[in-house]
Amino acid sequence: MKITIKNSLTDEAKDLLERFLTRGGFQITSDESTVDLYFLNHDEVFEASESTKPKLVCGPGVFNYLKSLPEINFEHLISTHEIRMRPQLANARMQDDIYLKDQLALIESKTSLEVAANANYQLTDYPLAYHLKEKNLFILSVSNIENFNSGPLAKFVKVWLSETLLKTPEENLNVGLLAYGAIGHEHNRAVSQIPGFSLKAVCDSNPARIEVAKELAPTVEGFTDAEKLLDSDIALVVISTPPNSHYSWAKKALEKNKHVVLEKPMSLTVAECDELIELANEKDKTLVVYQNRRWDKDFLTIQKLVNEERIGEVFHVEIFVGGYGHPCNYWHSDEKVSGGAIFDWGSHFLDQALALFGKDISYISAVEHKRQWLDVTNSDHSRITLMYNNGLEVEFIYSDLAAALKPKYYLLGTKGAIVGNWRMEKVITRNEIGTLLEDQLAPADSPADIEVFDENGSVTKVRLENPPKYQFHTELADWLSSGIPMTVNSQTSRDVVAVMQAAAKSAAGEGLPVKPLL
Repeated sequence: MKITIKNSLTDEAKDLLERFLTRGGFQITSDESTVDLYFLNHDEVFEASESTKPKLVCGPGVFNYLKSLPEINFEHLISTHEIRMRPQLANARMQDDIYLKDQLALIESKTSLEVAANANYQLTDYPLAYHLKEKNLFILSVSNIENFNSGPLAKFVKVWLSETLLKTPEENLNVGLLAYGAIGHEHNRAVSQIPGFSLKAVCDSNPARIEVAKELAPTVEGFTDAEKLLDSDIALVVISTPPNSHYSWAKKALEKNKHVVLEKPMSLTVAECDELIELANEKDKTLVVYQNRRWDKDFLTIQKLVNEERIGEVFHVEIFVGGYGHPCNYWHSDEKVSGGAIFDWGSHFLDQALALFGKDISYISAVEHKRQWLDVTNSDHSRITLMYNNGLEVEFIYSDLAAALKPKYYLLGTKGAIVGNWRMEKVITRNEIGTLLEDQLAPADSPADIEVFDENGSVTKVRLENPPKYQFHTELADWLSSGIPMTVNSQTSRDVVAVMQAAAKSAAGEGLPVKPLL
């Protein structure tokens, strides 16, 4: 949806508002827009044009504007406090409260209002977002400029205007799962919980796995032939096959005009990633990788701390995962299938590194060791260093030879440090006769404890962020239905492959620096 900002703003307000609108999936333009936006200043005397084009009014001067409207009886203005904004939209994914800190206008309408969200004050609901149909005027009674940093509010505005102006009811997309292992079960649970999706089919070469899928989705159609799955009436396919087959199956799915979700990594070469992205664009289909560790509690916490510059400018980062023990015997440990240890775990943690610090990388250096587990083809120990053009260095180590664990995260900044310490957790249950059973979880199965070390030497344990459940799948549904951008996209996942490919090349060259294809 195209939107035009009509009135003049300070550079700071304009930058904030443009980020807000882009986050909501609007295309900002100077002409031929669907809606005009008036972001009012505090003391701005404003009258909307008589144009029939839809107009959205909000910003610091919105309450003064409300007082001038003959259609509104403005009773009182409540001072700034926490407001629970309650959407009243048809979109089933847009039902959660949105928390704002703002003033609240107590108003009564002298005409009919289409209320899209309200807020409660002393057990009475008052409209917070509403449409004056006679004037084709949308009013969002949000004045505190800081509220326009809110992703949920940006999503609300986009869905609200789309439902009202485009009048395109959302239809359920039929989803198919190609390969059904543990991660397929995770997708099954998510799809069943997200409005807008309907699990239609599951394909696996093992019929027993299809029966497991039917325990969650009894009506799902089962296939043992992937070609038949892709020829069925699914609109979206989730591909959870081993990495060396991602490219071929994604290409076939896109050629059959399906949206595609790939397990990580997108592919094993940059060239294949670029070809898939080009094909997806040509077919006007979505191609995205399930980078699920973007929503790990510990990573989200570190991301927030870095963005808030809690420890100043970050200049040194170490990320570690592993332990001492034989790697798994499945395809993860077969370099020809998984791409090797760099690709297997790097798909997660190098993606996190790029999400934190971007891709302005000067060169990459990597070293691998093969010393102990000779029955598998993956390296036993891998070290990858990203050297950024601004001097930042990011090191990622994956090791099956680490008898002593390093912290999961170790970040140094000009004003402090962030450390993510592994948690050693046990699952305690009883056996059939009632005696104690203890299952020691691998450290990687628990989020790290995050501590901030300030420049004065004090240490603060930070409460972990709590992401919404099934956030990737919710964002995917929002993107496909309303064009609201996702946290991850095909380009970011392609860049992760570029980093891993450069690291593998460096490791093969005994650590010589390699410039990634970014």
